Amino acid sequence: MNFSQKQIQILIVEDELLIGKNLVLKLEKLGYKIVGLVSSGADAIQRANEIKPDLILMDIVIKGDIDGIETAARINQELEIPIIYTTAYADDETLQRAENTGSYGYLLKPFKEREIHATIKIALSKHQEAVRMKKIIALAAAKSESRARLVSMAYHDLNTPLTTIQLSAEMLEDSELQAKPGTPNKNVARIKKAVSNMSELLEDILILSKAESGKFSLSLNQLNVTDFCTSILEEMQPIVTQKHVLTFLAKTEPLYAHLDPKLLHHLLTNLLSNAIKYSPNGGHISLELSCENQHIIFGVRDEGIGMTAEYQGKLFHQFERGTNVGQIKGSGLGLCIVKHIVDLHGGTITVESAIDKGTKFSVALPFLSH
Repeated sequence: MNFSQKQIQILIVEDELLIGKNLVLKLEKLGYKIVGLVSSGADAIQRANEIKPDLILMDIVIKGDIDGIETAARINQELEIPIIYTTAYADDETLQRAENTGSYGYLLKPFKEREIHATIKIALSKHQEAVRMKKIIALAAAKSESRARLVSMAYHDLNTPLTTIQLSAEMLEDSELQAKPGTPNKNVARIKKAVSNMSELLEDILILSKAESGKFSLSLNQLNVTDFCTSILEEMQPIVTQKHVLTFLAKTEPLYAHLDPKLLHHLLTNLLSNAIKYSPNGGHISLELSCENQHIIFGVRDEGIGMTAEYQGKLFHQFERGTNVGQIKGSGLGLCIVKHIVDLHGGTITVESAIDKGTKFSVALPFLSH
């Protein structure tokens, strides 16, 4: 609503009749419409609900069991009406109580027309902006929630046919349609690889959607982190080429910590698969494990293509990829998800890298408890 295009309706709450009538005359002279003059909190609440004025001028000291500040608080619980307090005095304690109710201004008695007009215009402008921002926030929240639901639906709707395709490819691989038993079928391999890539992308999108909608949560379990890392490295073996050397560097004694195993699995496999992918010429890739200052430290080091200092500054943004990746495929979501996982654990992640000299990611996660 544009207040400049309509006559502003004002409800006055004032227990001194002469002062109230004088205020009515001043406001009408300024072009405002007075829709009520009441003297108690109960009457003010009733009239506000009936009339829903554009503005209320509320005397702090009024008749009845509740004062103007309490009256304003009760009105604010039900209605979005800007309230300006009027008072003959303004001690700090009273002003503090008034501010806690979301006041839009104060007018000191005796009233001056210029001050009245200026205070009302400022209050209405502030209120319009507050309403606009509230709508924007509500719309953004609704869009975020809708997007989260849409992503979740898309994940489940797409994951089902992907599973069917995967199963069909495996059946085809084992069937008599192959030219020679035991001979790899390149078409089947391509199908399975495409399905795997799509499944990973869907999983990334679902995790990122949960993170952005605040539905990301930790499920902590006590882990033997040393054994956990060993199992992760075994999982990575199928994508390691003959040009890569994958090693695990850790203390001999097991390390234990309360962490989320599912999210930690996602974090480590992402960093390790990136290390392999962005080392197309091979080289050493290591997963390092240590503890320091009540933190578990994971290090993933490679001898790959590295990254520029400029890219390192936006490394964890969505869809960001380095300018030197060439034909190496990627969604640009993985490291953004890694950062969410690290933040959720209350940890930190740092990177050291240089072009053609490799990269090292260091993740420090605190020893958490249930």
